[in-house]
Amino acid sequence: MTLRDYQNALVTGASSGIGAATARLLAKHGLTVHAAARRQDRLAALAGPEQGLGAIVPHQVDLRDRAAIYAVLGALDIDILVNCAGIGSRFDPFHELDPDNIDATLETNVAGTVHAVRAVSPGMVARGRGHIVNIGSIFGLHAIGSAVYGASKAAVHMLSQDLRQDLKGTGIRVTEVSPGRTDTEIFATMTDDQAAQAAMADGFEIITAADVAAAVVWALDQPWRVNVSLIELTATEQIPGGVGIYPVGGRE
Repeated sequence: MTLRDYQNALVTGASSGIGAATARLLAKHGLTVHAAARRQDRLAALAGPEQGLGAIVPHQVDLRDRAAIYAVLGALDIDILVNCAGIGSRFDPFHELDPDNIDATLETNVAGTVHAVRAVSPGMVARGRGHIVNIGSIFGLHAIGSAVYGASKAAVHMLSQDLRQDLKGTGIRVTEVSPGRTDTEIFATMTDDQAAQAAMADGFEIITAADVAAAVVWALDQPWRVNVSLIELTATEQIPGGVGIYPVGGRE
């Protein structure tokens, strides 16, 4: 199964960042892309004909709304699911984190991802083909210094690994793409400090959303005999485990 064998893709978190870049790139490859996100205005701009893209179909869905996931996304016939929706927990000290922010992070990054897979995978199994791509993070693979966000992405990592066991024999492939620091809006969800946000994109050339989208498409375009299980994607000058320059003195 390469991209030529697929027709319909679903990208969550498609209103910005990695999700938007992935939706655009898949559309350029001729797929019908169902773009799901909370922000209707952003989705409308993404799907607009002025973008010069293929078919992008917007769906306003909050991944914290389980009923909406199953009602809207579960009704689609999907060959490719790319789980990009996610938020970053605050860079406040753990013992000072707002419980609402903790819940929002876990509900979006973990529960939203799990339910999106559960909603579309029965159709994949019935058709005997499909590819699930979960966007993780190096925070889920290394101890960097953001416990709640790291825990949420570690859950995505184990979900991806165990899905390969659970879906063995169904014809469905599972890939996890775990980026390092990426130039997206996620910095704004982690801190309100404008200087701190700028610092996270400073010091070395960080990767872009387009870089991550290209990695996703590369994994999708492999022949069926090849499953790309995990891609860890970082900037050349970002070494996980080394001394970092995150606002709270964490490690990168």
